[in-house]
Amino acid sequence: MPTIKRIVKAAGGRRRKAGLLLGVIFLLTVLAFWRYAVSPVNPSLADPAVDVLIPKGSGFFRITEILDDAGLVENRPFFWLLALEKSAVRHIRAGEYEFTGAMSPAAIMTKLVKGEIKSYTVTLPEDITIGETADRLAAFKLIDEEEFLALARDRVFLKSLGIEADSAEGYLFPDTYTLDRSLSTREIFRILVKQFWKKITPEMVRRAEAMGLTLHEWVTLASMIGKESGNREEKPLISAVFHNRLKLKMKLQSDPTAVYGLEQNGAPVKTVLRSHLAADRPYNTYRIAGLPPGPIANPGIDSLQAALSPAPVAYLYFVATNNGGHHFSDNLAAHNRAVSKYRLKTLN
Repeated sequence: MPTIKRIVKAAGGRRRKAGLLLGVIFLLTVLAFWRYAVSPVNPSLADPAVDVLIPKGSGFFRITEILDDAGLVENRPFFWLLALEKSAVRHIRAGEYEFTGAMSPAAIMTKLVKGEIKSYTVTLPEDITIGETADRLAAFKLIDEEEFLALARDRVFLKSLGIEADSAEGYLFPDTYTLDRSLSTREIFRILVKQFWKKITPEMVRRAEAMGLTLHEWVTLASMIGKESGNREEKPLISAVFHNRLKLKMKLQSDPTAVYGLEQNGAPVKTVLRSHLAADRPYNTYRIAGLPPGPIANPGIDSLQAALSPAPVAYLYFVATNNGGHHFSDNLAAHNRAVSKYRLKTLN
């Protein structure tokens, strides 16, 4: 019996020691985890910031791998434990994040859970074309440029956006947008068109119809007005010239329409030549009667409104002056005198 008691007593002592040892190990693990969670994850990456893209559909272990490859994990088991503690496994938003190695894993995890993705402010100026729009968005790596340009001529996709035309030219509203890389090319395209429909009121559409213009013709006319002048005060006068010419069945003779096809396939044309005006192209209003088959740019609200509200004047001609404006005339003789006075370069 004494032997059994000694054995039991010894066993109990070993259990207490084992329990004490496990307790110490647990305490050290907790302290190590706490230290990991609140300490800079990688001081060597403190500056500059590291951009990390989390693709859509990425599982948690794939996200961990991406962050680890960027030097922002260091200890995967502790990182997984931290994710469980913050209920982050199923709540990380896809997108581009900006981190530094000076951030703690806890701060990184909080940013991921809150979905504090990096965004870009992109300004699309009035009167730029689809190609120029794609260039600007691609410069921020927000779109696949080839896909964007293909969508711009996808009749089925355009119809789903309410665009009854062969191209989205004219319907990508120029504005300042806040976009991020979690958005697909298709989603960004929809955002630009949605902004167009926000700006177009039923009253404006009815006004266009009362003037004998379809919505597409109205946008086409507005795009010509915008390309002719960026001066808000002049736009109703330019609108009047085009409206007056349409009523008299005169050719519109707008230089930007003559070079539209060329600019679609290359750099903007800085000097319009006689050869451009004489070229037999579908958009060239020196050769065709009436409006071109579609918009030649994406007009802003000023141009759209000017197309509906031409100034009450009889002007039929205008020529650019040397001060950024235009001189307007109501007859050819006066126009020719103005051309001689203001035209700085002779067309070749």
